[in-house]
Amino acid sequence: MQISKQKVNRALDKQLSAMLYQLIVDIKNPEDAEKIFNNLLSDTELTTLIKRLGVAYWLTKKRSYEVIKTNLKVSSATIATLGREIKNPGWQMAIKKVLAEEWATKWEEKIKKLINPNASR
Repeated sequence: MQISKQKVNRALDKQLSAMLYQLIVDIKNPEDAEKIFNNLLSDTELTTLIKRLGVAYWLTKKRSYEVIKTNLKVSSATIATLGREIKNPGWQMAIKKVLAEEWATKWEEKIKKLINPNASR
């Protein structure tokens, strides 16, 4: 889909934006999210979103531009732009949630091993 240069009525735009944000809030699990986003977004839109999140995540993990470029197949300009953008509140919230999930998963695995050391063998 091509984006028109004509602006949508401000009230309608606000209503449609609220609908999208509520949809995202209402998604209950990763499987539902995958189904919805795979159908809602084009392959290019989804890939762009995934790569942007990946770049931001790796930048917070102090990965080098070269590693990010090579693995995510993005330009230095994209990395630099996201390097500036991740200081914004929305990006900070997103990264915080990703890192919290990562931390929770690691600790869940450690706790399971402590409770049942033979389970991982």
